[in-house]
Amino acid sequence: MEPQEQGLFRQQHDIVERYHPSESVVVYPGDCLDLLREIPDESLQLVVTSPPYNIGKEYEDRLDLDDYLGQQARVIAESVRALSPRGSICWQVGNYVDRGAIVPLDAILYPIFANLGLRMRNRIIWHFGHGLHCSRRFSGRHETIMWFTKTDDYVFDLDAVRVPQKYPGKKHFKGPKAGQYSGNPLGKNPGDVWAIPNVKSNHVEKTEHPCQFPVELVERLVLSLTNKGDWVLDPFLGTGSTIIAAIRHGRRGVGAEIVPKYVDLSRQRIEQEMLGTLRTRPMNRPIYDPVTAGNSLTASPWPRNPEQSALFEHTKDYDTEPTDEDR
Repeated sequence: MEPQEQGLFRQQHDIVERYHPSESVVVYPGDCLDLLREIPDESLQLVVTSPPYNIGKEYEDRLDLDDYLGQQARVIAESVRALSPRGSICWQVGNYVDRGAIVPLDAILYPIFANLGLRMRNRIIWHFGHGLHCSRRFSGRHETIMWFTKTDDYVFDLDAVRVPQKYPGKKHFKGPKAGQYSGNPLGKNPGDVWAIPNVKSNHVEKTEHPCQFPVELVERLVLSLTNKGDWVLDPFLGTGSTIIAAIRHGRRGVGAEIVPKYVDLSRQRIEQEMLGTLRTRPMNRPIYDPVTAGNSLTASPWPRNPEQSALFEHTKDYDTEPTDEDR
């Protein structure tokens, strides 16, 4: 993706390992609690992360659930201490799996945030189309972003993240505004269900990391919840997507990563971003539809069960009448 595609102004920064208010890009090669201890109170505007889910990935040690929650609580508490009064925390999680039964991590982590005095503003559903195929339950195709604020006076710029309306030409048909356009000229509120492809298989951002954050997901949070020059922290940095989204839009980014190969990968991707050579999926690009694109692989080679035929028909969704949510 070329810088000109989004009208971006890229700046060169040194990538340092230790936090200091005068820096702009910090990749800390170690435990996030050690990093957080270096960050003064109320210094961060946004904390956004996707922590380990305690399901035994290569970068995590599977813990007893109570031990895992204790570990998360320590990181969350330190993040809250370092968070500005007008700041936000976005904790993106999926499910913990216990002998085949799923435990929704957002439900069991919520009390930790609430007990620290944070207020939940949204429980955002991140919907994606690809993942593991289950045979004994419906395949999981969403995760949750819990958005909390420290006070009721928080930064929120809706205009920065509005999306195209379904009916941009709709007008009021009666009343004092009859004949005037009924929608916001900047677009509509994106709502709390975000359809954004996850980083799998042939995604342009795919690296060797098994659970990679798409940059566009973080961009929406950075643009709506911070101002230029603000600090954005990711305590579980992974491949650096959070810092990439931050510096792309004139913010400062700091993150910690304990796995050396991912520290190196983060640095490489951040350097590519500053050079304008990092390939990412642009925000708000329509999701690829293989049927409308004419992909030949969408024609089933198997005979269909007559009782299920209707389920496999590809039909366009029509709304009989637009509602206020469409605007």
